Amino acid sequence: MFRFLHAADIHLDSPLRGLERYDEVLAEEVRGAPRRALENLVGLAIEEDVAFVLIAGDLYDGDWRDYNTGIFFVRQMRRLEKAGIPVHLVSGNHDAASCITKRLRLPPNVVHYSEKHPETRLLPDLGVAIHGQSFAGREVREDLSSAYPAAKPGHFNIGLLHTSLDGRPGHAVYAPCNVTGLRSKGYDYWALGHVHEREVVSQDPWIVFPGNIQGRHVRELGSRGCSLVTVDDGMVRDLEHRSVDVVRWARIEVDLSGIPAAEDSIDRVRQEIERVCQDAEDRTVAVRIVLGGRSPAHEALVGNPERWIHEYREQASAVPGAAVHVERILFETRPERELAWRVGRTEEREDALGDLLDLIARLDQDSVDLAELGGLFDEFAKRLPAPLLGKEEGFDPTAARTIREALPA
Repeated sequence: MFRFLHAADIHLDSPLRGLERYDEVLAEEVRGAPRRALENLVGLAIEEDVAFVLIAGDLYDGDWRDYNTGIFFVRQMRRLEKAGIPVHLVSGNHDAASCITKRLRLPPNVVHYSEKHPETRLLPDLGVAIHGQSFAGREVREDLSSAYPAAKPGHFNIGLLHTSLDGRPGHAVYAPCNVTGLRSKGYDYWALGHVHEREVVSQDPWIVFPGNIQGRHVRELGSRGCSLVTVDDGMVRDLEHRSVDVVRWARIEVDLSGIPAAEDSIDRVRQEIERVCQDAEDRTVAVRIVLGGRSPAHEALVGNPERWIHEYREQASAVPGAAVHVERILFETRPERELAWRVGRTEEREDALGDLLDLIARLDQDSVDLAELGGLFDEFAKRLPAPLLGKEEGFDPTAARTIREALPA
């Protein structure tokens, strides 16, 4: 029996995009978080006495600003060398051969697979064969896995690959492949990288995205880490997610429907912050707060947002035993009477918009097919300005959620 760690998408010294405008302290914490997460990963490997570590691409986020990035990685690999733990890694789209111009000699325990062709490395004492190929350039459009050799008989075969597989939302298509093609190689475990969300794609054979080891923004929520894999008698007996992140991202949606005054929102926000802190296992929490619902407090909230932003930040700083940073606060509440007023005036319109509003006013939310209704807004959506549709909190009039929120309560 032996165990190994499968990690990917470390993104050492990843640059921040716009975070400083929300919270300078949080920006500094997140900037250093990938390094501390890698330290945790190395510590976990030593603590669990694993046989080897796999890194499935995007160790770096691009060319180094200076050599300190490479020096840090080499020092962490030397910790594993002293513990007798080898490391096998491939490069992905961010750290492809064409992207990294600065180089440092890697310790002898680190095997970096060639970008020119697939390589196979044997671990005779364990009966393991690891097959892998790095990216030569940032955009690899061909299926690299198709050239990987067939499984080596009598060995536990692992495919180490950076890929978008058959496509995942939010991730560019690189080295595309499919489960059928991977399965045809006869490997026991495919150690994949590139997709930042943890996913066990298959258990026959095991095809796994471990996710990235540290969330970098509010779209990468929840626990981040690696997969600890136990192999016994040539078969995977257990696969366990282990958290190594140091900053935990959370998005809390606070329903303020019906609260009589803006002051009443403070306790609700604090309760939600305390809840996510309990789930974060003593980690620093970076939270986005979204206030919603139809409320009499709407005018007070949007009329003086700066005051309430400071109120909520103060509540976050007062949570006992937790380090909480509020990344952003979104005010998405609505006036309690707004919709009734709008619908009431539709009788004055004798055009297509009036007919549509009358139809919406009569709809029963529990029975209407919102997806079908969304099709009515396709032409309208095409005429909206690109910035409105493309920003992070983009408005989509065809989405079922948008329509549901616009329907009368």
